[in-house]
Amino acid sequence: MAWIRGGGLGLAAVAYIAVDYLRHLSPSWHELLQPLLWIVLALIAITRVPFYKHWSAELHSALVFVAALVFMLCTLLYEMISVRSVTAVLGLSWHRSTPPLPDTGQWILLGLNEKLPQVVVNILRARIVGLHHYLMLFVMLAFSVLFGSIEAPGLGIGARYMFTMAIGRFLRAISFASTILPSPRPWCAASRFDVPQHPHRWAQKFYVPYASDSYAIKNVIHHDMVYDDGVVQDDEYRPNWGLMSFLADFLRPIPSGESAWISLLKKAGGGCNDLLYSGHMLVAVLTAMAWTEAYGGLSSVFIWMLVAHSAQREVRERHHYTVDCIVAIYVGFLLWKMTGFLWPLNNKKSRLKKLEGIEGKLYQAAKDSDLEQVQDLLAQVDSTTKDQVGKERAMQFFAGGTIIFALTVVVLAFVLTSDG
Repeated sequence: MAWIRGGGLGLAAVAYIAVDYLRHLSPSWHELLQPLLWIVLALIAITRVPFYKHWSAELHSALVFVAALVFMLCTLLYEMISVRSVTAVLGLSWHRSTPPLPDTGQWILLGLNEKLPQVVVNILRARIVGLHHYLMLFVMLAFSVLFGSIEAPGLGIGARYMFTMAIGRFLRAISFASTILPSPRPWCAASRFDVPQHPHRWAQKFYVPYASDSYAIKNVIHHDMVYDDGVVQDDEYRPNWGLMSFLADFLRPIPSGESAWISLLKKAGGGCNDLLYSGHMLVAVLTAMAWTEAYGGLSSVFIWMLVAHSAQREVRERHHYTVDCIVAIYVGFLLWKMTGFLWPLNNKKSRLKKLEGIEGKLYQAAKDSDLEQVQDLLAQVDSTTKDQVGKERAMQFFAGGTIIFALTVVVLAFVLTSDG
């Protein structure tokens, strides 16, 4: 499988993007080729499992991987609650009547449409890549450890990706919940959320009386106290959710809507006011950073081109303001740089220690011009045979379980994010 080590991973990435784009050009060919491509890639990965030499390193990273996964799921739950809450608290009437903010990025893109050749404009408008594509590209990168394309352990880079993602999603939820920005799509809230038309009593008390009246704003600044307790409507529907009943104030269900709180979170398929910063762009940047650090080459340039294309599309289609995408790019970059302690530092240190242990023998073998001995000694640096003595069955069981678990996560990620 030298073709993957020699650049085949980049070709596989390009093939995946190209085949998936067929859904827009030729749906019939897409239905045929996409499953075929995934089956071929999965079978190639499975055939490499018996020849993989770093299961001991994978085992050492397994606990960190699981902890990162749990942490990420917790932050995603918090984010989902915040996504609905920032829209629900102001009521549908506010979202329908509040105009979007002026965005110079949108102006520039509209101006370029008049100047650029039509074929370039069509490429910029094309829906080439989405959220699930970036997740799948990272999965391909992580699985390429089986071919020696990236440094082991694969679970290590997976843990770093999820841990960085979790921190990024948590910071994002804090950011957009701190200051609620009007959506670039004023109709978004009404089409996605079943919430009351009027603001929540918190917004009626702390925001509405001082929202547009200059005199009222000056007074509240001067007194630094609420002086107009203007709660005019407080007939909130409060379902019996047991221990989770406190979420009613944040999710604001209506009697005719979903009955379970978790159903409310899953129903929208995306938010409207979760703007600063873009979650889609965070995923895109983390994938590009992982690809650049682990694999490099021209394929990394290709991934960054996809990131740039996604950013302009987010602004062009008014899913986000330009500032949302810019902040997501540098936050993703900085966060990835800050989590280098998870991968590949530990593995590098381990290899250096092994190299130091054989330094004398290596020097003597080189002095004696014993090439075979030099090769054997260098092979020991990457070898994990000593770690696996007496543990072959456990390692085989762990290897099988890891592959099954990883493939299950891949399928779930693909299904759950296919709608963006």
